[in-house]
Amino acid sequence: MVITDVRVRRVNSDGKMKAVVSITIDESFVVHDIKIIDGLNGLFVAMPSRKVGDSDYRDIAHPINSETRAYLQEVIFEAYNKELAAEAEEQPLGADVESTLF
Repeated sequence: MVITDVRVRRVNSDGKMKAVVSITIDESFVVHDIKIIDGLNGLFVAMPSRKVGDSDYRDIAHPINSETRAYLQEVIFEAYNKELAAEAEEQPLGADVESTLF
């Protein structure tokens, strides 16, 4: 399995969700709505999920072994960090991201 494309959409909010990601696998299968979340122990990747009942969520798609999960996280975080770097290059020195959005 090779992830052939990663699309990162940053979320400009003060919440814990930092980005929504779509990946393409082997140029033939797409998984949307993967989330990058800022949790208690740092950033983590949350797979697409659906609400079940009043408070539980179930993954719709997810890796079935730790090697695949590690590969997904590595590729997703690499793309996310590139997106952050590109945004930082676009900002004037000393400018705050939120102040340039208006």
